[in-house]
Amino acid sequence: MELRRIGRLDVSVVGLGCNNFGGRTDADGTRAVVDAAIDAGITYFDTAEVYNDGRSEELLGAALKGRRDDVIVATKWGHDSDLAEGERGGDPAVVRRRLEASLQRLGTDRVDHYQMHRPDPWTPVEETLGALAELQAEGKVVEIGATHLTADQLRHAHAVAGERSLPAWASLQNYSSLLTRDPETDGVYDACAELGVGFVPYFPLESGLLTGKYRLGSPMPEGSRLAGIPAERAGRFINDERLAVVERLIAWAAEHGHTLLDLAMSWHTSNPLVASVIAGATRPEQVAANVAAAGWALTETDRAEVVALLG
Repeated sequence: MELRRIGRLDVSVVGLGCNNFGGRTDADGTRAVVDAAIDAGITYFDTAEVYNDGRSEELLGAALKGRRDDVIVATKWGHDSDLAEGERGGDPAVVRRRLEASLQRLGTDRVDHYQMHRPDPWTPVEETLGALAELQAEGKVVEIGATHLTADQLRHAHAVAGERSLPAWASLQNYSSLLTRDPETDGVYDACAELGVGFVPYFPLESGLLTGKYRLGSPMPEGSRLAGIPAERAGRFINDERLAVVERLIAWAAEHGHTLLDLAMSWHTSNPLVASVIAGATRPEQVAANVAAAGWALTETDRAEVVALLG
């Protein structure tokens, strides 16, 4: 497994998104998935306090008991849906309180990679970074990251960090896939390259749409993730227009001796800006498939052809 950098951390280029833990995946299922991930060389585990009301953190911590020091634990705080009325995610008191709660659920004394789950437009970023600097000095946080930032927000935070001698965001986690290429076109990738920030794409498989199991003109597979969520939410990921693109991508990958999953994962791992691709999994075999899919070294010609297919 290739290792890449998030600040001072060495992370596996294929990570594990843990949002299913405590929801679609119970304690035994979580342990099986975590075991499979570690066996496959995955060292980066990404969760959040908001995932299944904290159960994801609890089950991940339990599954890692006895081997905590062998992995990188990443969690997030401050999602809008998890804040009380009037509570600000970037407020130093909130940062500290939420970290302590995550540490207790995870059963650990530190978070290797602590990420702000949504920007806080009301709290000056220097206050948030100052609180995180204190937590780093206490050994409770190793590296810090943010999610859902624009290129301008990322640059502003780094400028402030430099002016105040504070730690800067070491990573940025935004929605990115073959079908959602905003970071490639909205300046985020450029800002990450300029600032030395590791990019962590989430929803790289579009909730399973890019695995190849959903096909144009066919019903969604029984028991699949998209079949099990409300139609309105599923519609964010799957429709006939997207399925038509998927069919083109399946054909192109097959012509090159690969699967759609190979293409979807390798689209990210072939980009040196990407630190870790956090694909979720509910079964051990999905973990193995995701890891195996990430070995295709796409050329610039390959990427140009795929972009043309995407329209």
